[in-house]
Amino acid sequence: MEEMIQEAERKFKKAVEVTAQEFASMRTGRASPALLERFAVNYYGTPTPMNQIANITAPEPRLLVIHPYDKNSIPEIEKAITQSDLGFVPSNDGEVIRVPVPPLTEERRKEISKIVRARAEEGRVAIRNVRRDVIEKLREEEKRGERTKDDLRRGMDEVQKLTDKYIGEIDELMKKKIEEIMEI
Repeated sequence: MEEMIQEAERKFKKAVEVTAQEFASMRTGRASPALLERFAVNYYGTPTPMNQIANITAPEPRLLVIHPYDKNSIPEIEKAITQSDLGFVPSNDGEVIRVPVPPLTEERRKEISKIVRARAEEGRVAIRNVRRDVIEKLREEEKRGERTKDDLRRGMDEVQKLTDKYIGEIDELMKKKIEEIMEI
């Protein structure tokens, strides 16, 4: 049972990690390289994460600069940025791509807050799915006679405590991200 609970905790941590990465790639009004890292660029016919084909920096609070490792990828990088849901308009000088980050409007802040809430809910659902799977395994073992009812109850209580802990972490991440977005 201890192994099952450790495995569940590992999966809970992974769900929180993925949710935190999703939040990092969401726009807050300040330029951050994480905003562009998640985008896939069509690099010689293969979708490739932007951070694998270019160096992304934020030299100013409202500017991202992309230094492609291969100058031939500039048009594809620009295309990926233009087609994104961020509303950025890139420009290049043949060497680097500059992406000005416009200030967020109140309406856009509210939209992004809704997206943050949706991503947080996806993280909570992932955690609940892990909890459900562990509890099902514990019940199966109890039916086969490998566990007593007391063991089952103890295991379920422990999994629920972990579930509450990690859902709380996601809620805290969400709260911080929304505060960051709404900050003017």
